[in-house]
Amino acid sequence: MAGLTLYPAIDLKDGACVRLRRGEMDQSTVYSDDPGAQARAWQDAGFRWLHVVDLNGAFAGHPVNGDAVAAILRSVTVPVQLGGGIRDMAGIEAWLRAGIRRVILGSAAVKNPNLVRQACKTFPGRIVVGIDARDGYVATEGWAETSSIRALDLALRFEDAGVAAIVYTDIGRDGMLSGLNLEQTVDLAFQLTTPVIASGGVGSLADLAALKRAAEDAGAGVIDGVIVGRALYDGRVDPAEALALLSA
Repeated sequence: MAGLTLYPAIDLKDGACVRLRRGEMDQSTVYSDDPGAQARAWQDAGFRWLHVVDLNGAFAGHPVNGDAVAAILRSVTVPVQLGGGIRDMAGIEAWLRAGIRRVILGSAAVKNPNLVRQACKTFPGRIVVGIDARDGYVATEGWAETSSIRALDLALRFEDAGVAAIVYTDIGRDGMLSGLNLEQTVDLAFQLTTPVIASGGVGSLADLAALKRAAEDAGAGVIDGVIVGRALYDGRVDPAEALALLSA
């Protein structure tokens, strides 16, 4: 099978790079106050994609950390996917024109599914759906609200829309370094034709090896990649070792 893409996470809060625990804004650790330099460091480490989230924007419902995102785009040549507070076609178009490769729609996918379909038609291959799940149910508004929609049901709604990928995050594990929710992630991916990017809980190289084994067992193309945040910033996962493991 082809290797898995490893996406380092750059989560932006008040202009700085942070990591949260279980999505709680008051449980944040600041890792860098220079997002552009952090993005360049990940590019220099060999990463081929960056995963950026405007945390303030996710809560506010509109982009907040625009200057920080612009600094990232100026600092790197690798493609960047961005989520957080993007809720309309104008916002999607503005970010794509600014140089973002893929826009991630999360809350909008739940509350305005027609926007996802329209965006996929207008910008083929450049729209990602972010599904953040708490106990199997989709959370929205920066994870502050939990809906009555099951993660799988939401994903199935967009099977024919042309979504480039689905980022599936287990909120209970995010930032906790306790390992991915492999069972739910693989189960979701196995029932979809849309590629799935795993997220939430990677704490070691062993977690990445377990994902790789699960992806191989599930079949080619079921899992597209994995997002890693705190474990990279804390040094628990070495970039070179992780990239070598997942590209093999």
